[in-house]
Amino acid sequence: MRCESVLRTTVPSDIKVQAKAIADREFLSEAAWLKRLVVREIRAARGADPREREPCRADVIRAPNSRSGSGRPLFVRLRNEDRLLLDARAEARMMRPATYASVLIRAHLRNLAPLPKDELLALKRSIAELASIGRNINQIAKALNEGANAPVSVREEFRAMLKVCEALRDNTKALLKANVTSWESGFAEDI
Repeated sequence: MRCESVLRTTVPSDIKVQAKAIADREFLSEAAWLKRLVVREIRAARGADPREREPCRADVIRAPNSRSGSGRPLFVRLRNEDRLLLDARAEARMMRPATYASVLIRAHLRNLAPLPKDELLALKRSIAELASIGRNINQIAKALNEGANAPVSVREEFRAMLKVCEALRDNTKALLKANVTSWESGFAEDI
């Protein structure tokens, strides 16, 4: 059922403050709380079952219980083959399966690029190395452009640095591609 009509009312400000406080306690907007109240009263007036599903109802989102700072536990039932994949991928990333599943879920819900800590650190190290090599290459190029005579050893060093840069670039690309592929694979036919 689509909700297209608007129901309006005017109340004293103290009533509005109380309604807002009640809605906040139930983690609802004032509009959602008011809609629930109106539907419940209409059902009561016509003698309908109060447990009947509300029209246009969005599921209630509860605030996380963050006493410990990590939220409430969530229990998920996995198929055996999915559990084996989860364990293998978590082990490959040197993570516990529950932590890996948490990273996956968070990345999906928040539309994040899912890079675990170790992979992110490896990328940062690669970038730092590339920056260092880039500075060295820049110094060599500047000296050669100013007419410096370059011995054969410098030219060989220059070629070696270029090979290292290319290898780092290729490895970084491969790491990112493998990461994206591993996070996107699954069994589409089960959906």
